[in-house]
Amino acid sequence: MASLSASNHVARVLSVANHVADVDASWRIANSWRRCLVSHKLDPARQGPPQTLTEAEIRHVAEPMEETIRLATPELDDLARVLRDAGYCVNLADVNATMLFSRLPGEADAKMFLDWKIYTGSNFAETFEGTNGLGTALAEEKPILVHRDEHFRAQWHMFSCAVAPLFDQAGRLAGAINITSCREDLERAAHQLALAVTMEATRRMEGAIFRGHFRNAWIATVPGDGGSGLLAYDDDRRIVGACRSARALLGLTDGLIASGIDLSRYIKFDHHAARGADEVVELRRADGSALGQGHVAPPLRARPSTQRRDVPVDRFDSLHRLAGRDPGLIKSVKRLRSIGDHNLPVLLYGETGVGKDVFARAIHAASNRARNHYVALNCAAMPESLIDAELFGYEAGAFTGARRDGSKGLIVQADGGTLFLDEIGDMPIALQTRLLRVLENREVWPLGALKPVPVDIRLISATHRDLGRMAEEGAFRADLYFRLRGVEVRLPALRERADRDDIIRQIAREEAPDCRLSDEAWALLSAYPYPGNMRQLRHVLRLAGCTAEDGVIMDADLDLPPFGGRAAEPDLAAAERATIIEALRKHGGRVTEAARALKLSRATLYRKIKQLKIETAQ
Repeated sequence: MASLSASNHVARVLSVANHVADVDASWRIANSWRRCLVSHKLDPARQGPPQTLTEAEIRHVAEPMEETIRLATPELDDLARVLRDAGYCVNLADVNATMLFSRLPGEADAKMFLDWKIYTGSNFAETFEGTNGLGTALAEEKPILVHRDEHFRAQWHMFSCAVAPLFDQAGRLAGAINITSCREDLERAAHQLALAVTMEATRRMEGAIFRGHFRNAWIATVPGDGGSGLLAYDDDRRIVGACRSARALLGLTDGLIASGIDLSRYIKFDHHAARGADEVVELRRADGSALGQGHVAPPLRARPSTQRRDVPVDRFDSLHRLAGRDPGLIKSVKRLRSIGDHNLPVLLYGETGVGKDVFARAIHAASNRARNHYVALNCAAMPESLIDAELFGYEAGAFTGARRDGSKGLIVQADGGTLFLDEIGDMPIALQTRLLRVLENREVWPLGALKPVPVDIRLISATHRDLGRMAEEGAFRADLYFRLRGVEVRLPALRERADRDDIIRQIAREEAPDCRLSDEAWALLSAYPYPGNMRQLRHVLRLAGCTAEDGVIMDADLDLPPFGGRAAEPDLAAAERATIIEALRKHGGRVTEAARALKLSRATLYRKIKQLKIETAQ
């Protein structure tokens, strides 16, 4: 829409207020203009800056929102970086439309915002400034784009504002996220795209706020037509919180939540399969009908492990025990022994539940860093907006709501020791760039720091994803991928282990020490494909040990649900691979004897081992 002179703009606003047809003004803008004239008694021709709070007033107003600002800051910083080149400033405002957090664009564009007092402390309530993105979005509690001459006051005609309301963990209006640009070369379509980006960032902030508030609760992500919702529940499966969309989806109210209503009144799922970092589960409604796939994440009680260990006589004992009699793992441990204390990064591949963290701890214990800290972070379990602050830390006073003494960050806490990043394939691209810089320069720049902090860490990463393919497709930084893969170790699924029977016996001794397995139970355990791997096996045997009568675990005591995935209905290649692995297991890894048993030539078996990427002990 072309800019109009102030007098023409005032005439246009008055014509819309008098219900004169105006094809240029949307109904939302027209309704807001009428509110400004009729209810707020505002003059569209009034000149002057917005009301602005003093520093003392800002601190007083911001105090109730310190935690919200702290949790939202990483996402706000990412949003500012994404939109900086387009000349946008990024603001977080409270429910009264007072800006409490601001990130200005580059110097040329920043001057305009500073001149017009669009920064921290400025108030843009619709009752004061008329129709504008921030004030109108808060008045209507809906996202909105107010483009140039759609502003009520003529003096704001050079700005375009895209705003999304922000709701707290109880679904109450908590403020709004505003982006504003003064670029004349950006059309409305570009601002609509920026609004979509802002709305998505705001949803992530709401997720971070919800998880931060309910960090000691289990959190289920429930799918819905209008987007996913978040439910928090305690160890007794009583609902303790629900976000705005979850409340709308399930009909939850403050009263129902306060009453401690049972989760099963609304959704049901397999709790035994949902005890990991962030498990995908099949959700059902209370009536048993399918609701779709959701996620269940455990409480964010994770703390960096500061356990110190004495190096054993043979410091690789733990790794050898984990490798057992599996030829592939034996070969991997030999490789790890050969590199000794060289500070090469290690990349662990394996399905969920195979024990990547246990293996990483054993690598740490076998190194010359064993007496120093082992610090772990699950990138999938930690909300995106928290990973930045958790990993890199921040200085005291870096942002409103920051701890008084700042935060070291996990990388600095791991100095001299080992940093384990589980599910690194889920790390956001922006943080991948920062991590790469740490690995290259061996230093960390905490948020708000004036100088870097030197660090000496050994990095162990783990993933169930194909990082090589992700790097080719641009979903993961290729340069970081090659930095991470100093030594690659594949941790086989439990169903692929050559020593699977040994593992089942060992875990049965650990989880059900006072019980023995019946023949029927053993047959069932030995044949099951274990989609949840070691974690699932431990849970199954732990439960069986509790329910077994007279110290005997029967097949009826084993909670082994039918598994319809690829392991239960394998394709030909997977079936052939499993057959060869089993033959090698039975013959102690001796290829000649396995080939004879399979009625294959030794050359053919070697070729198939190579094609199917089966590791054997050398």
